[in-house]
Amino acid sequence: MTDLQQLADRLRYVLVRTSHPGNIGSAARAVRTMGFTRMELVAPHRFPDPEANALAAGADDVLANAGIHTDLVDGLAGSSLALGLSARRRGVHLPELSPREAAQQALAAAARGEQVALVFGNERTGLENEELARCHAMVRIPSVDDFSSLNLAQAVQVMAYELRVAMLGDEPPPAPPAHDEPPADAAQMEQLYRHLAQTLDDIDFHKGREPTTIMLRLRKLFQRAQPDERELRVLHGILADAQRMARLAKGK
Repeated sequence: MTDLQQLADRLRYVLVRTSHPGNIGSAARAVRTMGFTRMELVAPHRFPDPEANALAAGADDVLANAGIHTDLVDGLAGSSLALGLSARRRGVHLPELSPREAAQQALAAAARGEQVALVFGNERTGLENEELARCHAMVRIPSVDDFSSLNLAQAVQVMAYELRVAMLGDEPPPAPPAHDEPPADAAQMEQLYRHLAQTLDDIDFHKGREPTTIMLRLRKLFQRAQPDERELRVLHGILADAQRMARLAKGK
């Protein structure tokens, strides 16, 4: 396997709640022309479907090997970096990248051996705030303000092209990190967020207030920190001790 193929295999295109199967096929064609084969489908409206195969124009291997998931957490499983495409600035405060900057960050992570997800939303509504909150950064294609919405497959093609250009660049890939501890992936981070949310409830942190805003801010904090698996074990231990102390306090 070539170095380029190893990098390509660490990059996945995640399509969320896709309405039209033809767009899935067109997206498969877009990624295949740039040397990528990994696609994950989250709650697609119709798939498999003959229209998807027709518009894939021969990229049937991408469709045949596509994972199908009920929710985004499953679609991101194994990835340690998720970049969400959005045409509009949303209420979720995330670092904002151009497609070129996103490609460079994605390639740097893939060169370190990490799994990377490029996340695309529904054709009409895009990614919801809750879905964007599971990403480390938001990517905006610099289209004109008065006609900003691209077709799903077009947006996929733009990112696939930028990643291909970055992979073929003259600069050597970044060196792997000095430590051997693997970064926490999306599923492990979701376990931490669930444990954190439960702990905050157990210690009555919210005092009856709505917890959504504080959890979004904490997600942003940990996404920026990008903890590794050892660090997550420490955090789980701290939270478990806090829960234990809360139970003892209630017992008294």
